[in-house]
Amino acid sequence: MKNLYIDFDGVVCDTIDVSYELLAKEGIEKTDFDGCRKFYENLDWEYVLSVCHILNDGMDCIRKLIDSGKFNVAILTHVNSINEIIHKVHYIRKFFPDLTIIPVPKDISKTKMIETKDAILVDDFVENLNEWKAEGGIAIRFDLDMDGKGYPVIDRLDTLLSMFD
Repeated sequence: MKNLYIDFDGVVCDTIDVSYELLAKEGIEKTDFDGCRKFYENLDWEYVLSVCHILNDGMDCIRKLIDSGKFNVAILTHVNSINEIIHKVHYIRKFFPDLTIIPVPKDISKTKMIETKDAILVDDFVENLNEWKAEGGIAIRFDLDMDGKGYPVIDRLDTLLSMFD
């Protein structure tokens, strides 16, 4: 059984799109590192998760992955605050009462939190995939436009079932 780590933001839910809209309403440029950091540290994650959309049947796909018995599935998500962790855990627990959730402080690479060797990471952020691959992991890009940027790419999580027969 392969270890499968799934990013949350931009893979399971469109929280990135929602947060970017809120960032723009606040008049904060994405290039304003300090402004963005403060914004995300104070973001109302309860609101974000109440208005975001699940991407391409993400929760049903995760259920299929778990039920297949092919993978040890976990959510591996970067976080900016304790508040974000709390609300993401509550949100995910509504669908999966016992799924492992690994929150990673934004300033730490996901590769430093778990053993990456031969483990699969599905992520939308190429830098995370670059780090994962460099540490011996299997990197899969999630992108709704199917732009892999040099990585195998999927736009539905249950596609992994046929990729890893």
